[in-house]
Amino acid sequence: MKLMFIGARLFDDVALYTKNSGISTVLTESNPESPNLSLADSHYIVPRGMEHPKEIAIKEDVDGVVPLIGIDGPLFDVALLKEELERDYGLPVVASPPDAVSVSGDKVKTKKFLVENNIRTPEYNLINSGQGQELNEFPLVLKQAQGQGGKDIKIALSPDDVQAYLAQYDSALAERFLDGIEISIEILRWNGQSVPLVPVYKGRTTLDCIHPLHKIKKAPLNVENIDTHELNHTIRMIARDIGELMGVEGTSDLDLILNQADNETFVLEINTRPSGTRYLTAASCGINPLQEMVDMATGSWSADQVVKQRKEYFALEIPVGDYPSDRNSYQFREFQGENSWIIHGPKNHQRITIRGKDESNAFKTAGKLNLNLEKIQ
Repeated sequence: MKLMFIGARLFDDVALYTKNSGISTVLTESNPESPNLSLADSHYIVPRGMEHPKEIAIKEDVDGVVPLIGIDGPLFDVALLKEELERDYGLPVVASPPDAVSVSGDKVKTKKFLVENNIRTPEYNLINSGQGQELNEFPLVLKQAQGQGGKDIKIALSPDDVQAYLAQYDSALAERFLDGIEISIEILRWNGQSVPLVPVYKGRTTLDCIHPLHKIKKAPLNVENIDTHELNHTIRMIARDIGELMGVEGTSDLDLILNQADNETFVLEINTRPSGTRYLTAASCGINPLQEMVDMATGSWSADQVVKQRKEYFALEIPVGDYPSDRNSYQFREFQGENSWIIHGPKNHQRITIRGKDESNAFKTAGKLNLNLEKIQ
């Protein structure tokens, strides 16, 4: 069995798994300085775009293609590559198709999709320059149609804030700010079968737009004075239904907010790419989304099997900046037992993800690692 992977940055998450599974790996990457190139059996440095990866997949006679791309920009080209390789060569490409990516990659299209399908989402307006003075309900979240990781997002507290934003961007999506809890859940979907994984707590919403990467995150979601089992089930069903309606494939990530005022969940967006919460998912339920993509490409993936293998642990993820450890390596990307931890991420942006038998054990491990959680929070 031979698989081709597109993108080297996330390859360390699957390198050990493919090696242990006896899978031969080919890697394509546009940046010759990218890490992880040497972890594949062979690699190609190619120009940006999908034309060269397509040629290499055909030339190398691979059995499947797994794009490991964590940014939105190239996803539509990947979707077109999927369409062509699957149609003309019968070669599976573990990524979402063009229709799904077209919706997920545009926040305005996502909003319209959610509204048309009667899925609860924060109220919004599309505004242009000169309209800021007409708005009278604040705070508002101002966004651009494209962008990720908090880019080009501003919390407007007044009409003047809106005007200042529109002076920089001629138009915006203006969304009602919700005071509540940020949540993510990953969805696996392949061959018409879906498995929503574990809802992840990413912290409270803030007026200063602090990104969840800089907060302590936990899984599974647990909210005081709310039936946790019912809430997690509801979020899983929302994720499953959206994945089915959009026709996503591979792994996707749904972002929601639990509104404090009424304890209702509101969907923000869906991302048809590997999620930044994938380590928390693996720690808390024992399912590694990127490894599942490998199984999809080899034809060995089964939704029923994933459900049977799903475990219940408590997971904690802590931003640490730079932590003195020699374990930030592909060789240490597996959780060992019910009380274990891994470190991941680039220099200055490292995170430690802890698996515990329960919440108490997870925090004990954090203490042993000398992590000052109060300072981080």
